Amino acid sequence: MISFTTSVVCLFLRSVSRSLNLSYCKRQCIRMTTRLYAVDAVKADQRKQKRLEKRFERKLRSVYRQFADVPDSTVFQGLHHVYTVEAHGVYRSARGEDEEHIVPVLSADWAGDVGGTFQRVRLSPSESMLAAALKSNHSEVARCMLVRLEPCAIPQEPMLILDNVFSFEWATDDVLYYTSQEGLRCRHVFRLHLTNTGFHSMLVYEEKDPEFFVEVIQSRDQRLLTINCSSKCSSEVWMIDSRSPLSPPKLVQRRQPGLLYHVEHSDNQLYVLANTGPGHEYELLRTSLSSPAMCYWEPVYSPGPGAVIKDMDMLPDHCVFTLRGPQGRLHLQTFPLKSPNDVTIHHLPSWSFDVEAERSDTLKRNVFHFLLSSPVHPPARYLLSPTDERPISCNGVRQHTALAECHTTHLQAISQDGTAVPLTLFHTKSLADLNDVPLLLHVYGAYGLDLNMAFSPEKRLLLEDNWALAYCHVRGGGECGLAWHRAGCLQHKQNGVEDLTACIQTLFQSGVSQPALTALTARSAGAVLAGALCNQHPHLLRAVLLQAPFLDVLSTMQDSSLPLTIEERGEWGDPLAYTRDWDNIASYCPCHNITPQLYPSMLITAYSEDSRVPLAGVLKYVEKLKKAIQTHTSNLSVKEHVPAVILDLQPGGDHFGPEDYDQSMCEIARQLAFLYTTLGLGVHGKVEMNHEENSMKSDIILNSELV
Repeated sequence: MISFTTSVVCLFLRSVSRSLNLSYCKRQCIRMTTRLYAVDAVKADQRKQKRLEKRFERKLRSVYRQFADVPDSTVFQGLHHVYTVEAHGVYRSARGEDEEHIVPVLSADWAGDVGGTFQRVRLSPSESMLAAALKSNHSEVARCMLVRLEPCAIPQEPMLILDNVFSFEWATDDVLYYTSQEGLRCRHVFRLHLTNTGFHSMLVYEEKDPEFFVEVIQSRDQRLLTINCSSKCSSEVWMIDSRSPLSPPKLVQRRQPGLLYHVEHSDNQLYVLANTGPGHEYELLRTSLSSPAMCYWEPVYSPGPGAVIKDMDMLPDHCVFTLRGPQGRLHLQTFPLKSPNDVTIHHLPSWSFDVEAERSDTLKRNVFHFLLSSPVHPPARYLLSPTDERPISCNGVRQHTALAECHTTHLQAISQDGTAVPLTLFHTKSLADLNDVPLLLHVYGAYGLDLNMAFSPEKRLLLEDNWALAYCHVRGGGECGLAWHRAGCLQHKQNGVEDLTACIQTLFQSGVSQPALTALTARSAGAVLAGALCNQHPHLLRAVLLQAPFLDVLSTMQDSSLPLTIEERGEWGDPLAYTRDWDNIASYCPCHNITPQLYPSMLITAYSEDSRVPLAGVLKYVEKLKKAIQTHTSNLSVKEHVPAVILDLQPGGDHFGPEDYDQSMCEIARQLAFLYTTLGLGVHGKVEMNHEENSMKSDIILNSELV
């Protein structure tokens, strides 16, 4: 029913119509009635969203507690102890002891007033020293804390704290190599030498090219430390032999355009993973440690047709590859280093979509430790022992209750140019019964990175609430190899938009959901494709979640003072130097292609001090989108779904989301509440009203505070 105020307005307009044109009065009456409907709807939606936020926060905490004991990579083994890395401390226990004997070895409190969360942790070869990175809250600055591991249980204060450190590795018990971070750039490598009289730090490598990023990595057998210099299109590796840790780094192969390579070591042999295989994909080559240059590389292994190498791990006698097949499925392959032709294929459980290698400082065992998970399946710890009769085994962890019905469907969407795009769908109902279920799409498609498909408790919650979850493996990502990335970057970025469009249309044509019940989520560079899709095909979606979104590509790539602009020209292009790059970026940039039309509702989460994505670009996008929506809705003469645009601006520079548990729960709860409110869902994922009622009541949002 129309409110009393609305009735008075209508009566007033009827009386005025005696002296005015009748049709004009009718239009004014409809517009004023629509606005009153809109204000009431906005207030109702705001109340509903607040209620849902509190409810989802309680549910999320319960779900996270349910999976609190799942294995993760924060536990690793040293020579004599097992170490656990928690947010504010590092703990250890002797092998075979239970949790009651866990003792602290390092605390974040020793960093002073900075505070933060522990991340990278490295043990020295004899386990006498420990180095740990403490990432500051709300920023990407890290400090490296060094502590001597005494035999006694009493924790020792750090003997040294290094500021602005990104990567670090021990060469020996008294020599540590580390990179310094300036802004988001790593260009310098230092060697820290600990002696009885003190310590000495000296520069051993300086990168001159601003497009390259430098990182220190240790080989699996701890024989080599490598200085990896990488750009978007080439790489160069220098190596330090731990047997002579004070010697200058030695070059493996000088960088050259288009050559990407990584180095491992075993038994005085260098194993080089390089994109020298068919189609410029990765293959494994081998050469003597004394003759590391490319002219000496000999091919050892190349994956079969349609498979691409995603990762490699060296065991004492075997090499382990993680590969992804043409349908996106993961499997492992191993071969003995002495006879690389004897390749063995190891199939993984059908539900596994993410393989995470576990770090272990026990070097002699010929065992590969790894975790398997999917967005809705909690991690399980597995072992691969190539010499055993049953090489893959679950490591005896408690299995959580499986979903009663959890289907995984592999689809292919045919993009505009005929390319088949992999699409993974998780659902509880049968495929034939998905027409009326809410659908959450996921996309990234940048930097050659795979779409994140690790376990997420909130995705498990949605699946249990009868949502369908779709993962679109579009070009620009890395799911189908290096060529897949090349086909979606620089001049080909629009391919990713076309792939995403094809994925959504394929789902609808397969009977999965409908536009009024469909939402898209993307973060960081994934927002480029999401924003471009909203400009080009807004009718396909009802809601969009963007987190730390990159939306103003054109302006950002013209500002070389920003920390990542020069480094990322290999992904987006250089609009200042090349007119073709300017025109190309301008053709798809989300911020520069906004037009008055019916956009999906959006919740945009941004961080005020995000050093990776300039806040100015997010604010510009929101302002332009507001104006476009207002221009479109001002011409509406009938009630129609009108989008809400909500900017959730949070303090700090947590580009990858808040480290704090409570803040994280609040942020996720806010996003879920937005989805349920915007799609007109009840607390159990069921549509509360039909599409027409939803358009007329819940979705008429014309509030300047939101739009």
